Amino acid sequence: MSERDRFELSANALRWRCDPELFRFESTAEVTPLQEFVGQDRALRAIEFGLSIDRPGYNIFVTGLSGTGRTSAIKSFLQRTVVSKQAADGYQVCDWCYVHNFDDADHPLPLRLPRGRGSALRSQMEALVRDLRSSITTSFANESYDNLRQKVIGVAQEKMQRLWTEVEQTARREGFLLQMSPTDVGLIPLIDDKPATPEQVLALSEEEQTGLQKRHAQLMELVGEAMKKAHQLQHEGQEQLAQLDKSVTSMAVAGPFQQIEAACKDLPDVLDYVERVKGYTLENLHLFAKATGSQEGQGPQPLQLPLSMVEDPMRAYRVNVFVDNSRTSGAPIVVEYNPSFANLFGRIERRAVMGAMVTDHTLLKPGSLALANGGYLVTNARDLFTAPGVWDGLKRALRSKQLRLEEGVEALGLVAPSGLKPQPIPLELKVILLGDSQLYRLASLGDEEFWEMFKVKAEFDQEIDRTDERAHVYASFIATTCEADKLLHFDRGGVAAAIEHGARMVSDQNRLSTRFGQIRDLLVEADFYARAEGSPTVAARHVRRAVEEKALRVNLVQERIRQMITDGIILVDVEGTAVGQVNGLAVYDLGDLAFGQPSRITARTFAGRTGVVNIERESQLSGKTHDKGVLILTGFLGSRFAQGQPLSVSISLCFEQSYEGIDGDSASSTELYAILSSLSGQAIDQSLAVTGSVNQNGEIQAIGGVNEKVEGYYDVCLAKGLTGKQGVMIPKANARHLMLRPDIVDAVAAGKFHVYAVGSVAEGIELLTGVPLGEPDGAGVYPEGTLGKRVGERLAELAKAVRGTDKEREGEGETGAKPCRGDGCGKG
Repeated sequence: MSERDRFELSANALRWRCDPELFRFESTAEVTPLQEFVGQDRALRAIEFGLSIDRPGYNIFVTGLSGTGRTSAIKSFLQRTVVSKQAADGYQVCDWCYVHNFDDADHPLPLRLPRGRGSALRSQMEALVRDLRSSITTSFANESYDNLRQKVIGVAQEKMQRLWTEVEQTARREGFLLQMSPTDVGLIPLIDDKPATPEQVLALSEEEQTGLQKRHAQLMELVGEAMKKAHQLQHEGQEQLAQLDKSVTSMAVAGPFQQIEAACKDLPDVLDYVERVKGYTLENLHLFAKATGSQEGQGPQPLQLPLSMVEDPMRAYRVNVFVDNSRTSGAPIVVEYNPSFANLFGRIERRAVMGAMVTDHTLLKPGSLALANGGYLVTNARDLFTAPGVWDGLKRALRSKQLRLEEGVEALGLVAPSGLKPQPIPLELKVILLGDSQLYRLASLGDEEFWEMFKVKAEFDQEIDRTDERAHVYASFIATTCEADKLLHFDRGGVAAAIEHGARMVSDQNRLSTRFGQIRDLLVEADFYARAEGSPTVAARHVRRAVEEKALRVNLVQERIRQMITDGIILVDVEGTAVGQVNGLAVYDLGDLAFGQPSRITARTFAGRTGVVNIERESQLSGKTHDKGVLILTGFLGSRFAQGQPLSVSISLCFEQSYEGIDGDSASSTELYAILSSLSGQAIDQSLAVTGSVNQNGEIQAIGGVNEKVEGYYDVCLAKGLTGKQGVMIPKANARHLMLRPDIVDAVAAGKFHVYAVGSVAEGIELLTGVPLGEPDGAGVYPEGTLGKRVGERLAELAKAVRGTDKEREGEGETGAKPCRGDGCGKG
């Protein structure tokens, strides 16, 4: 067995295969659909706790990646909770209505009614208006009413006639004629019992004119008093008519109001509202002017009402069923997909009337909070936090337990057009926010009130342990999806291939993904290819093709980079040897695609004291984690090669042809191998690519994206030509994470490609160079023939060179230390 064979992984270790013989069915048509959620016990217990505890602040924040079943689990638990709660105590939600506030029309009143009674009240009020019109019309069309009205008018007219007759007679006795017009009352002098002309009046003697003026003044005082009495008589007549109308109206409305009062006798608030409506009706008979035949000027006229009343004089009788739960059984469950301010809290609409925008209580529209009142509201946390004013508004509502309808601009501190300010509705509900762990952490750190509002965290895991039982659960999920989405059923091989993809999604041979949303997408796409082929069931080949085709749709960038490597534009050697040069591996994450590509990493060492210089850091192209990995290299070199002498060396590290930022420490071992090669002068096999982070003890640590890195280097080698020597060296801890493509597994089985797993720098450098690193003795000296010996000797040479340079500089400082005097310098 060669040294390489010790570290090489067999083809069977590169991918876990799900044995189709594990299943006893021929297709998922024979499988019972999934009834429970898979592997989310922690999250489900938290949700159950949060829904069961009925205390303030115990709202739920659900974290986890999309597609892990968060929303489905919440809906299922909510439905079960509602059913059990209703069965236990017969819980029923209520309706909410907004009605006209007779004390202040700008503050509409909310009414709480039992479920289904809101629509009934609206219908009853509409019927009341119809009945009032009919009843009042009938009452005022009665002959007895006309007789009474004529009698009141006759008495008033008789008093008026008697008053003015007396004034007229008095005026004649004093020699004046009383002349009345619609706008004024005048006195005309009489001469010979005939109206005098101005010329006749002027012809009178001065004494006669004085007496005439005196009598005229006295009579005008009498006329003034008569006009006051006339106005009083008119007012008394109108009052008597109004009392008559009110008396008739009271009798006319008694019947209709008795009906609605009987229907609402168990609702005190509604009865109080109905009583106010009755008083409003008696005080505003002009609303029924056509029915009563009331004359103009009797009571307030419609144009004196608010514009909304002008448009509809019966607006005060309208009932706005704000929340109608007549079709809701148990507590409502509302899922809000767009939690904007208006969608969450409701809105106050307006309409144009006579060129102006007006509003009233009938234009109040509910939001999700009102619709979910008494139940549960589910919404997305990120959308809620980013919508202007929504988070602060939600905190106010939950803290005060009141829902206030307000303009969205007011919540932002802006000035809103004058409008309604409806009285608040009591709020009692449970809010469930869906987000991710990072969002939960930011919210909890950035807002101290967040903890008070959301005391329950339910965390959905994106992966679960792989067991035979879980494999059968996957099969049940596939059966459920086939039934729900009308897909072809999967045979055993198709099920096994789908489960293998579930392991690949989490890059772990011992775990499976719980992102069933993405699994469902795979099933739909595999069904498409099976139908295109005319297959009666979905087989493993259809699943694999779905995976391949999806990668092909998004891997244009990957192919372009690979082509540049093949064409020699990006320099990567996959054959031969080189000193101080290693093929590193990096992962490019484009969102919809993550792929690995090799990159040339070089190290150059020379005399100096600068230590390890990271060119990426100096050019501001590296992240903090990468910088940390580079700094660790100094610790390793110092512990291994600077125990008896200082580490006097300058090292330059570079990712060649890297023009974008890089981060992560997965290349730290690769960089260390390049340094050791440069110091020792020992060439490194370029057919191997390397990944893995390293610590100061020289241990190789696990990294992420191992499958993408191996596959990326394999594709480059395949494009440039497989030699049978190429391969990838990975950390031993990553062996369990391998779920490589079947074609790579086949290539390894055929000896065309290799995958090696190492646990230390010593193993890695020996695999790359064929020379052991060796172990130092107590004095820090490595055995002859080892790479460590050569590195130590080179470091000693560099240290000596540095010391020699330092001595030369010191000598030059001593000889040149004499000061210059006078006009000479250094002269005897």
